[in-house]
Amino acid sequence: MTKKNKLTAIPYVLWLFLFVLAPIALLIYKSFFDIDGNATLANYGTYFTSWTYLKLSVNSVIYAAIITAVTLVISYPTAYFLTKLKHKQLWLMLIILPTWINLLLKAYAFIGIFGQSGAVNGFLNFMGLGSQQILFTDFSFIFVAAYIEIPFMVLPIFNAIDEIDGDLIKAGYDLGTTRLQNFSQIIFPLSMNGVRSGVQAVFIPSLSLFMLTRLIGGNRVITLGTAIEEHFLVTQNWGMGATIGMVLIITMFVVMYLTRERGGKA
Repeated sequence: MTKKNKLTAIPYVLWLFLFVLAPIALLIYKSFFDIDGNATLANYGTYFTSWTYLKLSVNSVIYAAIITAVTLVISYPTAYFLTKLKHKQLWLMLIILPTWINLLLKAYAFIGIFGQSGAVNGFLNFMGLGSQQILFTDFSFIFVAAYIEIPFMVLPIFNAIDEIDGDLIKAGYDLGTTRLQNFSQIIFPLSMNGVRSGVQAVFIPSLSLFMLTRLIGGNRVITLGTAIEEHFLVTQNWGMGATIGMVLIITMFVVMYLTRERGGKA
């Protein structure tokens, strides 16, 4: 590495240290102290022996898996279709555009859409079906979470499909494959790296959603992210909150390992 490259790398190293390594180190440190500031391993013992925390963990994984599955089912056909369009980069930008909007604003927009006086219930009343409890349900939480995460799934899948050599697809047709066989034997296997990246980008954040559980789930949807918020901001038990945070970080690395590229590449 040249001297110039070392100098340009300084901001990235500082950012990595200040916003990644230092917070993780602080979490590790805090996880070994109880609410009174005494060094202890009790936080980890409490987490792994408490049915409440184990149930929260299972719920978090289930919600994250459902959100990831819904997002993937919607995003893959969307990404595939985008690669066939003439102005595909423009359409891709339109899909990514909502990520520029503040998450809180999007959450409040859906509160207005799903509320008792919202657009959905207005349509149901117009159809004579009557108002339904849509907000503060599992459905609304998963729907809004999937909507928010879709761009992060579409982008890597789109890139993976778009980079497939067109000659491979033509060769498949020349060998007599049908459109379905061409997709299942050529396009889908070659796009798996994009799928893996998309799963990482969606599943990991979905484990720790807490703003949506409050605003859209109405506290009926409880996840580990909600528990972390509760411990840090309400009970002030930073040690327990840090312990749950460490569990999520370890889970993140496990997911990244399981969804790594074949051949051992990360």
